[in-house]
Formats: sequence, C-alpha cells, structure tokens
Amino acid sequence: MKLSTPSRLLVFLPLLGISLAPLPAEATPRWSEAQANAWYRKTGWLVGANYAPATAINQLEMWQKETFDLPTIDRELGWARKLGFNSMRVFLHDLLWKQDPEGFSRRIDQFLEVADRHKIGVMFVLFDSVWDPHPHLGPQRPPTPHLHNSGWVQSPGVPVLRDPSRHDELKGYVQGVLRRFGKDRRVQVWDLWNEPDNNNGNSYRAWEIANKGDVMLPLLKKVYTWAQEANPDQPLTTGVWLGDWSSPEKLKAWERFQLEESDIITYHDYGNEESQQRRIGWLKRYNRPILCTEYMARPMNSTFQAILPLLKENRVGAYNWGFVAGKSQTIYPWDSWNKRYTAEPPVWFHDIFRTDGTPYREEEVKLIREVTGAAAQSSRRVPVAVPRKRTALRRAGTRPVTVSITR
Repeated sequence: MKLSTPSRLLVFLPLLGISLAPLPAEATPRWSEAQANAWYRKTGWLVGANYAPATAINQLEMWQKETFDLPTIDRELGWARKLGFNSMRVFLHDLLWKQDPEGFSRRIDQFLEVADRHKIGVMFVLFDSVWDPHPHLGPQRPPTPHLHNSGWVQSPGVPVLRDPSRHDELKGYVQGVLRRFGKDRRVQVWDLWNEPDNNNGNSYRAWEIANKGDVMLPLLKKVYTWAQEANPDQPLTTGVWLGDWSSPEKLKAWERFQLEESDIITYHDYGNEESQQRRIGWLKRYNRPILCTEYMARPMNSTFQAILPLLKENRVGAYNWGFVAGKSQTIYPWDSWNKRYTAEPPVWFHDIFRTDGTPYREEEVKLIREVTGAAAQSSRRVPVAVPRKRTALRRAGTRPVTVSITR
C-alpha cells in the first residue's frame, strides 16, 4: 500500500520523538465583573441549604451505588421546594470518581433529574477539608451517638494532600465531572473546595497537617486551572470562611487567591447579624455576586429570623447548613466533640426538619416561606366543595365552588 505524504509523516514523526498527543486545553480566564453580574441577573437570588439525605452519614454514603437513596432524596427535596428553596449545595468526592466514574456520573444525573423536577438547581462542591482526614470507600461507620458530623470525610484525604507527587491524580476527577456537567443548566455553581485550610482543631487535629493552608495552596491553584480548562458555563468559586477580609493586606495567601480567582464571591459566617453585615461590606469591593454558602447556628445567634432577611435585602445568596436531622447529627453543636451529650440538645444547632418532615420550629418554616415568596405563591384560587343548600346536603351532595384560600 502506497502512503501519501501526510500519512508518512504520521508514521515517522513519533520515531523522531515528536509527540502527536493533542494539545492541552487552554484555561479560560476568570469571568469579568460584567459577566459575573450578568449571570446573577439571569439566575436570580439563590436560596437553599447544604444538603445530604438523612440516610447518609457523609458524601460517600450518599453517592455509592449500594446506599444511593433516591426515594429519600426525592421526598426531602420536595420539602425544600415547599420552602421556596431554588438551590441546594451538595458535596461530591474524588474517591467516587476513582471507584466508578460512569456509575457516579449516572447517579449525579439522577440526582439532578429529581432536583430539577422540584425546580431546584445545584451547587456542587468538589473537595472538602473538613472532618475525617482518612476517607475510605465501602460501608461507612455508623454515627457516634450525639456527635456532630461524626462520619463526614475530607476530599482528598490527607495522604494525597500532603504528597505533591499525587496531586495530579485528581485532575481526571475535576475535569471529568466538569466536562460531563459543565454545560448542564441544572448545575448553577461549581464550589471547587470547601474551607480548604481548615485544620479541624477541635476534632482531628492529631491526624492533620500542621501548615495545611500552605500545603493545600499549590493544589488549589491546579484545581482552578483544571476547572478553567474544562470551560464550564457555570461560575467557579471557593469560599473564604475565617478571619479578617477587610483589606487585601489582611488576607492570607490562599484567601487572596480564592477571592481574586473566583468568578463569584462566596463565604461562610455563623455569626450574628452584625457579623454578617460586616463581612458583606468587606466583600462588596470585588463588585461580583456574593453568596453566603454556610450560615445558621441557632445558639450562636445565627438564626433564620436574624440572617435570612438580611441576606435577601443585600441580594446575597443564602445556604444554611443542614436540612433534615439524620445520620450527620448536626442538630448537635460543634462542642459535642469536647462535651458529652446524652440526649437531643435543648436547641438544635443546625437543620430544619425531622425525618418525618415535621419542622423543628414552625415559626422558622413560616418565615422562610415568607422571605422566599413561597407563602405568597401558595395563596391561590382552588375549587372547594360546599353544600348547595344546607337542607339538601344529604340528598343533593355538593358542588364545586371557587374560593380563595391560603395553604
């Protein structure tokens, strides 16, 4: 067979040491302020919760094939919709991709299908530096009674995080997920790393990396590059969560990188109304949409009554921590790691509902529905059967009459 000139080149170029591998994708730049603000005008005010089903102790139990509980997810997201929530923040895990990328992707798609049916979008979190630094696949341990987040796990685990030679193992996960779902309208935001420098001082300090922020930062920079190369339609972000952000000079190196590289600005604050207002003021200088992706710790005066109207007034997205009181046990406070609890705490720390859908506090649910507009939307005209005549009730039955009621 006679080869054409181009075909000969394809045969002999590798012999000359010239690679024919495709060129790496070029990382897209950070969104402009105009692009970020246009996105938020289109999306509208985002409000919801950090979500895992009550039947899952952590991200792995939520997503692994054997324990993926779609009926519970469907039921609980139905409660979220009734509150007027239009977004949920949901955690993924790198080990799930390593274990079974196709199966994991199918389950993500199923989750998004259910959420979309309830008119809820999703903010996915790829990595997390909080709680147990040694995650493992397979059956997860049962909850330790009365202990806040006794089984939540980090991603990546500390063995990968502390070894720079292993960091590139995570590239396939980041780009695989973002290329699969980066054009999916059901995904609203990519939160690349939750509290990346958290050293878990009151829980797993003995197993942690002493200078975690410094060790994490090179990997965080790679994660942003990998995500930008995937070129998703949705914004990229990681939230600042601790310290003084009042000026660039007061920022830690990783905080500066997070705030200067994110398409939209996200943060956590479990403080009171004054604390929230102060942090919002600090972050407005970036002239980008702001989302508070964690708040609401009742004993710390971070309550729905104090914080949710404030966030809406400032057009700051609002995601409280916790939804249904389940295996994560976040009704217990952080100090349950240092103080023994033997029964339900006098005041729930997080969460809104019990597992049967009963609200922890009816007045909170009423307030949430008022702030989100769900209460007004459910006030509508519906047919209600009333007697045709009082004296003819038994004989003639009833007929539909339209009246206005509020549910």
